[in-house]
Amino acid sequence: MADKVKFELVSPEKLLLSEDVAMVVVPGGEGNFGVLPGHSLLISTVRPGIIDVYADDQRSVSQRIFVSGGFAEVTPERCTVLADEAIPVGEIDRAVAKSEAKEAEGHHAGLKDQVARATSDDRSEVLAQLRAAERRLATAQAKLEALRSVAH
Repeated sequence: MADKVKFELVSPEKLLLSEDVAMVVVPGGEGNFGVLPGHSLLISTVRPGIIDVYADDQRSVSQRIFVSGGFAEVTPERCTVLADEAIPVGEIDRAVAKSEAKEAEGHHAGLKDQVARATSDDRSEVLAQLRAAERRLATAQAKLEALRSVAH
């Protein structure tokens, strides 16, 4: 179909979604990008955020899916997102998301203190742990933001 683009969302476990859509908006590493039929070739990282799927037209979102990160490949006919984790926004548990964010904030703060005190021998290991904690914190905060966006 010339007026549709094939959208596929894949997690490590399985193919989550495969359908022809009017448009898809992906939270790319450099900012959100929309994919329409005929899009130029693109490979992008995907940051934690919401994928908006427009099934029949470009005015109404048919699905909103939270992704924790990953990669996207776009061709003129297809958009494939390889997501680390994907869940429909409506299935995110607010209490769990708040708990994850609080835990991630505490862990992140503790690691920042460890970096400041680390010796040169331990510093690279602690910095790697801090980067991983920053990714967990960004994902937790993005989940909460996704919930706020549907509340409005």
